[in-house]
Amino acid sequence: MKKLTILLCCCLFPLLNQAQNLIGAWESYTASEGGVKIKSVVVFSEVYQVMTSYEAKTGKFIMTNGGTWKLEGNTVTEKIEFDTKTPDRVGSKVSFEVFISDNAMGIVGSNIKWTRIDDGSPGSLQGAWLMSGRKRDGKIQTRDINRSRKTMKILSGSRFQWTAYNTETKEFMGTGGGSYTTIDGKYTENLEFFSRDDTRVGASLEFEYELVEGHWHHSGFSSKGAPMYEIWSRRDM
Repeated sequence: MKKLTILLCCCLFPLLNQAQNLIGAWESYTASEGGVKIKSVVVFSEVYQVMTSYEAKTGKFIMTNGGTWKLEGNTVTEKIEFDTKTPDRVGSKVSFEVFISDNAMGIVGSNIKWTRIDDGSPGSLQGAWLMSGRKRDGKIQTRDINRSRKTMKILSGSRFQWTAYNTETKEFMGTGGGSYTTIDGKYTENLEFFSRDDTRVGASLEFEYELVEGHWHHSGFSSKGAPMYEIWSRRDM
């Protein structure tokens, strides 16, 4: 029995370690038919992932997709929750074989290679979150996070992306993302792409933040200058 336990541990450890190695943010660069440099970033939290492509120089948004993921052996299986390029894929599962090292990964049979940006650190907000409420006129208004209309934010150690979508209608409402920092109670977003308005690319937005009973309270001013107070709840748990 002892030998069997040791054998199982030896077999399972590489798989668990490999799955852990995917968590964080990765980037790749390709060129469009016109020679424009395209940057793609994928962020993996423990359960959810999002991948987005945009023009590296201008931040012009191209596409995004995401949903849940799991790794079994060398095979990643994703269940699609949103896909701007092929919305009919929403609700379906796709599987592909990957190879992973400490600083590189790729899909077997593809020429595109991904380089690690971070491993989920140092940001204190790493993970997947759903908007679960707002504060208006001093009163907190909650939101059902189980409804099909969702606003999700995924953060690695240094990258963030929010996405608004509907899993039932397969509708996509918008997304934005880039890099972020959390220093001394200040959460700062640096926009690298924004699907609704490319002119806001390059902007930095600073917010106050704190974790209250596991919920992320987020206050400051939106990109339009309007005051805001949002509450986010963890989705990975």
